[in-house]
Amino acid sequence: MGKILEIAELGHPVLRKVASEVEDIENEEIQNFIDDLIETGIDSNGVGIAAPQVYESKRIFIISSRPNTRYPNAPELGPIALINPEITSFSDEKEKDWEGCLSIPGIRGLVPRHKTIKVKYLTREGVSKEDEFSDFVARIFQHELDHLDGIMFLDRMESNHEIVTEKEYQKFMTKILEEKNLGNEG
Repeated sequence: MGKILEIAELGHPVLRKVASEVEDIENEEIQNFIDDLIETGIDSNGVGIAAPQVYESKRIFIISSRPNTRYPNAPELGPIALINPEITSFSDEKEKDWEGCLSIPGIRGLVPRHKTIKVKYLTREGVSKEDEFSDFVARIFQHELDHLDGIMFLDRMESNHEIVTEKEYQKFMTKILEEKNLGNEG
């Protein structure tokens, strides 16, 4: 079981650096760090977390999608450690949806992302894998990969008018859910 690490917030220089490739994956220090990253992401109700978010400029991130207070409709997946990840191809089709970030607490924004992506990465066992992700999981992958390249979700937004506070986002989502439930009753 890992320990909970401090999360770097917007403005810290580590979040704007391009992270370094991981060479010695089986190293005990790297394996312990992966456990810490998983534990930190779960503790923070994140669906993903990248090494730079905990002050480590390494090309590692975790996808740990599950329904939680921040993402009630998230699918179950992970936790999976992705090391030296890359996108090998992506769909032309993009979709705009709400994103938040553990490093930008209290803020959400509408971010366009590729709907489907093909990816390559190493597992924590050092095995090379290729996968295809779509929809919410593709969004998580792209968001976390951006962290490894020093890019924040705010950089991907098309308009500053599509930024809301977490409080307003929750009100908005509650209203949508209520309208959806009313439609199902009729």
